[in-house]
Parts: sequence; C-alpha cells; structure tokens
Amino acid sequence: MIDTMWHVDNGGLLVHDAFTAFGILVAGAIFVAEARRQGRLDLAMWSIGAGSLVGAAIGARAAFVWRYVTLSPEPTVRGFLLQGGKSVVGGLAGAYLGAVLTKHLLGYRDSTGDVFAPAIAVGLAVGRIGCLLTEPPGTSTSLPWGIRLTAAEIAATPGCDTCRPGVAYHPSFIYEIVLLVAIAASLVWLRRTTVFPGELFLIFLLSYSVVRFALEFTRSNPDMAFGLSGTQLLLLPSILVLGVRLTRRHHAAMQPAWDPGG
Repeated sequence: MIDTMWHVDNGGLLVHDAFTAFGILVAGAIFVAEARRQGRLDLAMWSIGAGSLVGAAIGARAAFVWRYVTLSPEPTVRGFLLQGGKSVVGGLAGAYLGAVLTKHLLGYRDSTGDVFAPAIAVGLAVGRIGCLLTEPPGTSTSLPWGIRLTAAEIAATPGCDTCRPGVAYHPSFIYEIVLLVAIAASLVWLRRTTVFPGELFLIFLLSYSVVRFALEFTRSNPDMAFGLSGTQLLLLPSILVLGVRLTRRHHAAMQPAWDPGG
C-alpha cells in the first residue's frame, strides 16, 4: 500500500497553480520545438499558440460555472473566481476554439493540430502533478497500490470530506499522468506515419477522451445522470464524433487518387 506524504494547506492552491503554469511552459517549449522541426515557426504560428493559451484559460474556468452555481449555497462572482475550480476538458475545448478563432482572424488555412498534439499531452501530464499533490484521490480500492491518507492529510485536502483515514483510494491522477506520457510517446512515434494533416491531433483528442472517460470511474466526481459524471456525459458524444471523423478522414486519405487519363 502506498503511504502518501501529502501536505495541502493554504498554499495548496499555489502548488496546484504552480504546476499548471509549469505544464504550460513545458507544453509551450515542446510546441516551439515541434513547429521549428516542421519549419513552421513564424509569426502566424506564434499568434495561434497564444490564441490557444487564452482559449484554454477561459475554457478551463467556464466549464465550472454550472457546477459552481448548482453546488454553492450562495454563488457569487468573487466566490467563483476563488473557488470555481478549473476543468482540463474545458481547457482543451477552449484551446481548440481559441486556435480556430485565431486562425480565422488571420486567414490561416493550414492545419496546425499536429504541432500542438504532443505538447498538450506532456503539458497535461505535468499539470496533473499539481492535482495529485492538492486534490482528493479517487474512489476506494482493494488494489495493492491504493493511496492511504491520514486524518491530518484529509483535513488539509479540500473536497476530501468523504475520505476516511486508513482507507485505500485509487491514485487516479497517477493513472492519468502515466497514460498521458504514453499517449505523448505514441504521438511522437506516429507522426511520421500520418496520412492526412491534423490526424495526429485527432488521435490525441480521441485517445485522451477515452482515457479520461475510463478514469472517471476511479474518480470521486459526483454522478450527474445515468451513473455517469458530468465529464463523462460531455466526453461520450465527443468520443463518438471523433471516432467517426478520424475513421472517415483516414479512409478518404488512403483512397488512391483517380487518374482520368489512366
């Protein structure tokens, strides 16, 4: 059994945000390196990257508005800014929309998703370390690698009201970190075999959506409907759409070009 050394006090938010910021920096560095490798590091690409970051920041917070309003006894704008939380899924959606909007404003038509994909996967993995150190673990488990918390650690961890000392819990954030690193490594390996622009990004979105949907069963997030969390309800149609889109585009790209003179 894993004994944790968690210490989350009033500085827990700073720890969480520090790892989030570090994750963004790491993702930015990988994005720049990949854009340079592809010979695409120009002003337009810098602008699209900036637009994606702004969109991610807005989306991460906006995704928590509904949950904060429904769960808070006295919701206020100040309360939301201080306690509203951030959503990784919302951040991803915001980043995508931010990039799309920036490209539209610039009149940039080339696909850029493949430049972002490995960077986002690694950046998320780094950011999740902050979640591991400051947020409640997952649901209870009998597996030997479960995390056990002391009474002091439970008291110092926001949102851990139902946690019990000595009970083993799924290290759900460790699962996610490991799987994100595996996804990033797979994307780097696959980037030489893609058959259409944007394929790598679609593979990332689909892979992470499936991973996150499955990991929700080890998380302590409340059920919203049909035994699924709000995140799962959002991800389920996304997985279906992404799967169909990836399959169709890959199939179309693999079709031999028709030669009218052949």
